[in-house]
Amino acid sequence: MHQDLLLATDGSDAAERAADHGIELASELGATLHVLSVSEDGPQAANKQDKLRSDPEDEAVTAAERTKEAAERDGVDVTTDIRHGVPQEQVVDFAETNAVDMIIVGTAGRSGLDHLISGSVAEEIVRNAPVPVLTVRDRS
Repeated sequence: MHQDLLLATDGSDAAERAADHGIELASELGATLHVLSVSEDGPQAANKQDKLRSDPEDEAVTAAERTKEAAERDGVDVTTDIRHGVPQEQVVDFAETNAVDMIIVGTAGRSGLDHLISGSVAEEIVRNAPVPVLTVRDRS
C-alpha cells in the first residue's frame, strides 16, 4: 500500500514531531522514507533570515541529516534530498516526480493575523499534493 513516504522537514519542533511519526510509520509498513529539506530562496526567505540564523542551506542539510540518522537507528530505509526554492512547491514537485504514496509534514498550528499574512506551508501542500498528506501538529 504505502511503500514510499515523503517527509518534509525544516528542523523545526513541528517537523521533528512529524519525523518521529514518519519514522514509526515507515518502520511499521516496511516503507522507504524519503526525507526532503528545502533551502528557501527568494524574497520570502530574505525576510525570514536574520543575523541569528545560520545559512539556509546549512539548516536544510542539518535537518535532513538529523532525520536520516534517526531513521537509520530504527532500521528504516531512508534517502535524503536538499532542494532550493519555495518549500511547498518543492515538496509537491518531489511527490509528483518520485511517485511517493504519502507526504508527512509538521504544522505549527498558527492562527489569526500570522496565518493570514504568511499562510501555511502545510496547508499549501495539502491543497496541491497529488497524494494523501499526513499533517502532524506541534505539541505546543
